[in-house]
Amino acid sequence: MGEEDLREIFEEYGEVASSKIIMDKFTGRSKGFGFVEMEDDSEANKAIEELNNAEVAGRNIKVNESKPRENNNRGGGGGSYNRGGGGGYGRRDRY
Repeated sequence: MGEEDLREIFEEYGEVASSKIIMDKFTGRSKGFGFVEMEDDSEANKAIEELNNAEVAGRNIKVNESKPRENNNRGGGGGSYNRGGGGGYGRRDRY
């Protein structure tokens, strides 16, 4: 799935400000997750409700509201990623 495909899926629920598929910088392949920013909170919530666990392109996706990464002092990054092929969305005012 490309960024335009991701945008089209979410545009069925409202105006999409941006869509981004996260790519591995070494392989150039998708890491299996992405982010969508929507203009309207109610439209975004409807998209989350209806798309979470939906089948897209033969795979079930997980959709939830993105949360800021917590800073921790462990080396090597940290944080969790949704490797299940889903995505999240961010409200525009958080960026």
